[in-house]
Amino acid sequence: MPEQLSFDLPSVPALGRADFMVAPSNAVAVAMIEAAPAGKLVLTGPEGSGKTHLAHVWATKAKAKIISSLDLNEADIPVLAQRSIVVEDVPEIAGDADQQNALFHLHNLVLAEDKALLLTGRGAVRDWGITLPDLASRVAAAPSASLELPDDTLLAAILAKLFADRQLTPKRDLIPYLITRMDRSFAAARDLVDRLDTASLAQKRPISRVLAASLLDNEVKSAR
Repeated sequence: MPEQLSFDLPSVPALGRADFMVAPSNAVAVAMIEAAPAGKLVLTGPEGSGKTHLAHVWATKAKAKIISSLDLNEADIPVLAQRSIVVEDVPEIAGDADQQNALFHLHNLVLAEDKALLLTGRGAVRDWGITLPDLASRVAAAPSASLELPDDTLLAAILAKLFADRQLTPKRDLIPYLITRMDRSFAAARDLVDRLDTASLAQKRPISRVLAASLLDNEVKSAR
């Protein structure tokens, strides 16, 4: 069957608190986010684990601005510090002295202004690679909330949400089928839904267990 051209239309993720599924793997982190904003907080977890989603929940509560750590060096730090702030992906500035200095000054000014600060990143803080000693000590001293890898129930809910974000309705037997065959991570779930959506459009086939089996089987063959 000839494949049709598919257009990479962006999905629209739902980032409100009601859209975040709570499970044992993330319940403590959700509770800490909901108890904020006050002072500073660090949110850690694997790629695609919901850090950005919870950062938006926190930012809504705190009326905070969200900024990437990679943009700090270009920001007006004194102006930025006049409101609560989320700094995402802090490990991305490991080894970058200028960006770390900017984050250090932002940290101090935000707290001096009695605003709140949320820092996010993958892995434990000790592995973030912060080389500025004063910044490293301040981040290490912050309360930390950690998101863990999902169990079956949460993974099923994440898959259902990812399909819903794309306005897709998979066959009822698809999600249980995927859970037993996919890598157990949030990032893998996001990537798999994206590839199923793309294959469905290209092949003019419904998103089903048959399509998933074909996709996964082809990946296994190509990996050999």
